[in-house]
Amino acid sequence: MSASLPLLSHRPLRAEIIATCRHMNDIGINQGTSGNVSVRVGDRILLTPSGIPYGDMRDEQIVEMTFDGTYYGPCRPTSEWRFHRDILARRPDIDTIIHTHSMFSTTLSCLRRDIPAVHYMIAAAGGDSIRCADYATFGSQALSDHALTALEGRYACLLANHGMIVLGADLKKAMALLVEVETIAAQYWRALQVGEPVILDSEEMRRVIDLFKTYGRQDAADAGLRHGGLSAPAVA
Repeated sequence: MSASLPLLSHRPLRAEIIATCRHMNDIGINQGTSGNVSVRVGDRILLTPSGIPYGDMRDEQIVEMTFDGTYYGPCRPTSEWRFHRDILARRPDIDTIIHTHSMFSTTLSCLRRDIPAVHYMIAAAGGDSIRCADYATFGSQALSDHALTALEGRYACLLANHGMIVLGADLKKAMALLVEVETIAAQYWRALQVGEPVILDSEEMRRVIDLFKTYGRQDAADAGLRHGGLSAPAVA
C-alpha cells in the first residue's frame, strides 16, 4: 500500500470526524485535546491523531490504521488506540467510538460509580445501567480490557477516574448517545446533591428496553394511533 494513499482516502469521513470533535468542544462536552474518535472503514480504522487541537486538525492528520496496529499517515494515532481497536474488533454491531472527558460522566467516574436507572432513557445505552470500568493507566492494554468488560451488552460505559466511552452505528448516532449519557450523568449527579434518587426497578426497565427495540421507528406498532393521511382536512 502506498504511504500517500491514506492522505487521499475517505476524505468526507475524515472531515466529518474533525467536525464531530470540534462540535464536542463547542457544546462543552469535551475540552482541549482530550477525547478521541474512531470509525471503522472496512477492515481498517480511522482515528484522531495524538495531541493535535481539534481546531487545528486537518483531514490528512486523521490516522488510518489496521487491526494489527500498523498506522499510515504523518501522525501517530491517539494514545487510546488500543481500546478503539479492541472494541471495534469485538463489536461488529457498531462502527463508531467516541471517548470524552465530559464533566458529569467524569465526575461520577472519579467516584467509581455505575449510573443506575435514574431515568428510563438509560436504556438508550443498552441496559438498565451504565457501568464504570475498573481503573487502569490511559493508553494501556489493561484499560482496553476493562472497557471491553464494562461494555458487554452495552453502548456506553464510564472509565474510572478518566471519562466515558460511547458506541454507535455512525458518528451522528454515537454523538446523540454521548449527549444523552452526559445528560443522564448530570441528572444523577444533581439528584445526589438533594438526596438518594429513586431507581427504576428491573421490571419497568425490562418494559422500557423492549420498547426501545422499536424506539424512533416510523413503523412501530401503537394500537391507539390511526394515520389520517398526508395532510389534515381543512377546518370549516
